[in-house]
Amino acid sequence: MTEKKGFNPPPYPYDRLDELKPLGAHHQGGIVDCSIGTPFDAPPPGVVAALGNSDTERGYPPSIGTPEFRETVAEWMSIRLGCQLDPGQEIAAAVGTKEFVVGLPHWMKLRHPDRDTVLYPAISYPSYEMGAVLAGCRAVPVPVDANWSIRLDAISPRDRARALLLWVNTPGNPAGGLDDLEAAAAWGRSHQVPVFSDECYCEFTWDGPPRTILATGTQGVVAVHSLSKRSNLAGVRVGFYAGDPDLVGYLREVRKHAGFMVPGPAQAAAIAALSDQEHVNKQRETYLARLHRLSKVMTTMGVETTLPRGGFYLWVLAPNGDAWAFTRQLVEQIGLLASPGEFYGSSGAEHVRVAAVQPDERIGLLEQRLGTS
Repeated sequence: MTEKKGFNPPPYPYDRLDELKPLGAHHQGGIVDCSIGTPFDAPPPGVVAALGNSDTERGYPPSIGTPEFRETVAEWMSIRLGCQLDPGQEIAAAVGTKEFVVGLPHWMKLRHPDRDTVLYPAISYPSYEMGAVLAGCRAVPVPVDANWSIRLDAISPRDRARALLLWVNTPGNPAGGLDDLEAAAAWGRSHQVPVFSDECYCEFTWDGPPRTILATGTQGVVAVHSLSKRSNLAGVRVGFYAGDPDLVGYLREVRKHAGFMVPGPAQAAAIAALSDQEHVNKQRETYLARLHRLSKVMTTMGVETTLPRGGFYLWVLAPNGDAWAFTRQLVEQIGLLASPGEFYGSSGAEHVRVAAVQPDERIGLLEQRLGTS
């Protein structure tokens, strides 16, 4: 009798880079790791103080977020994105947003057992696909156009009819594309498919103002935001989702039962961070300057790059279309560790992603090694 095998998780994408790190060990100062979008800059002192002095450590925090947290989110959405939301019905806290992204198909499948398909951009954050896989759903990538924006017209009637949800991501990770969020909302409403918009990089939109899918109203749509990139709080794990009161209400209730709670100190830090735009403006300047410097590094190596329309990643076409060979070359030649594009979908296999997260002095090492500093 043949033993049935259960789910075997694939290798975590970034763990696959470990074998390349020894190739750059000969560089004085070590590897400059631009493979992951981990923030290296410090959060504002006031935010750190709020984290340490909230006096909320003893009690269980509200799963949906404290009233003050949700009211602060609503105020920020109004001031920064021009959306008027009801903090009592249309906003809830998330433990970061990666867990929300990955867990969402599972919760939606429970609500709609007759549907089994998660639609997401073909070039995108790998957690959209993995969330579908872990929920036992069909993960269906939607093609993107030459500007790395999702092509709604490429969704087949069959996939549309089976869709639990559609993910859009603006600005996009890894390529920095900007989706037509108004068109995505209209598509979802016309086909009765919930649209979830990952807007975690919205503060780092370079082509125009920050965008949100909620600009068209909340019916059938949910926006997802994080403090990880905006305020360098990735280790605090705090974000939120907002939009359609029916969708938000369902997710709030099911997540209560599942025990998802953003710690009280983390919510206090988020309130302080969302109340301060000055540090975000400085971070925008920092990331844009680093993008320009890293672009010049690529140019010096004979590889032309285009700055993204949003986000803080360079999406670089590898010479001869061999992303892994170019990744090895970057490590060996200048000690720069990047991510092969296949991590973000098979159609990204000819590209490499470079995250502009390292401090200026570390980027300076790359320039010194190329003799351009």
